[in-house]
Amino acid sequence: MKQALQLRLGQHLTMTPQLQQAIRLLQLSALDLSQEVQEVLETNPMLEGEEDFTQRGSATEAESHERATSEQTPGDDAKANDINNEREVQTDAPQLPEELPVDSEWTDIYDSYQPGPGGGGEAGDNDYLLHRGGSLTLQEHLIWQMNLTPFSPLDRLIATTLIDSVNEDGYFTGNLEEIFLSLDEEEVILEEVEAVLHRIQAFDPPGVGAQGPQDCLLIQLRQLPKTTPDVEMAIRLCRDHFSLLVRQDQHQIMRRLKIDEAELVAVMRLIRTLNPHPGTLVANSEPEYVTPDVFVSKRKGRWLVELNGEVTPKLRVNNDYASLIRRADQSEDNTFLKNHLQEARWFIKSLMSRNETILRVASKIVEYQRGFFEHGEEAMKPLVLRDIAEALEMHESTISRVTTQKYMHTPRGTLEFKYFFSSHVNTSAGGECSSTAIRALIKKLIAAEKPDKPLSDNKIAAILSDQGIKVARRTVAKYRESMGVPPSNERKRLI
Repeated sequence: MKQALQLRLGQHLTMTPQLQQAIRLLQLSALDLSQEVQEVLETNPMLEGEEDFTQRGSATEAESHERATSEQTPGDDAKANDINNEREVQTDAPQLPEELPVDSEWTDIYDSYQPGPGGGGEAGDNDYLLHRGGSLTLQEHLIWQMNLTPFSPLDRLIATTLIDSVNEDGYFTGNLEEIFLSLDEEEVILEEVEAVLHRIQAFDPPGVGAQGPQDCLLIQLRQLPKTTPDVEMAIRLCRDHFSLLVRQDQHQIMRRLKIDEAELVAVMRLIRTLNPHPGTLVANSEPEYVTPDVFVSKRKGRWLVELNGEVTPKLRVNNDYASLIRRADQSEDNTFLKNHLQEARWFIKSLMSRNETILRVASKIVEYQRGFFEHGEEAMKPLVLRDIAEALEMHESTISRVTTQKYMHTPRGTLEFKYFFSSHVNTSAGGECSSTAIRALIKKLIAAEKPDKPLSDNKIAAILSDQGIKVARRTVAKYRESMGVPPSNERKRLI
């Protein structure tokens, strides 16, 4: 085969390091971006943050003040010395002698030393954030009560083992026989393990340590005062007819308990005051705060979008280091400074591009979903990434990166950019309705239904069809389950 040279023209996309950096910064959340900026500040001497050049400005002001002080007249110096002498006279703090006897101790001269609120000690000793109580778990709360309860050493061991088997909802999930066998104590009997569990069930919160929902309700009812109205009837209902209570079979409950509808309403009202998940009253988790990337507000009839200045990094090139670069010098130090200067400029440019892109996307979302900001979820329009990408002449992947883990503070709450995107359902008029709007309508219909006659999924689908929204029963069921709303047979109640 004969060899030959051929010339071909073609185009291909090259991912430069600068482009890769811009793409990576674009998809970072506000928290991740702050960490990334901090790492860059630590590795690139050419960059400085707002704190750095603020401190340098303060140092410059201090130097100017010292020069101005040095130019004072002798009379001014004497006046300043008199003021300092007066301050020394008014100070009541004891003076430390220059030398102490070899065989003496600190307590022989001073009783104690406590640094004032303004200084002394290690940095951060007076920071109240360091002395906050940590998250209190349910197990820690139960162990704290166990230590206040008179237990024998053996019972304390049993109680500790039982508490380890209590889940976050407050239910005892272990097996008493298995725990009895695992203790490996000759003097322990199964009845003693059960007795310790009953003592734990008397701890706070009421109902903790129960072995199921029925046991949890009974424990709470038995801890109520005997003078509580309808408490005995509520105990009978939970103890003997719990399955009817779960099914909300009101006619069977009234027949078995031989009570009328008014008495059943009173009993059910008492049972609804109980907490089926007592452990949630104690579990304390650290709050997770969301920092919005943009703020949306209405001014003079217009919706405005602004970047959050608190999360926008304020960086600049350090002029002192940049002035050390010499153009014609090819030394190792000069090359090091040149490379870092170029990286610093690209990083600042990437941050500016990121802020501009986020602002453009957020403004376009607000423009599309103006009905939501004016009237709520029911006015939400169907929107997909392609709509925003075509309007801004960007790629869908770019819009996806911008809308991931970015939040918008609005008069209707702090919402993620992704919240405004939803699929659509066709209407009888030939239009489209957002799935978010359909969920809002379903939620509104369920909130307005009669407690004794809740709306079924078929009925909700029929009501939506009358409003021009074509949606199937199974779609209504899917949306209802996604909102955590139980079916109609579980929502039925007398009050």
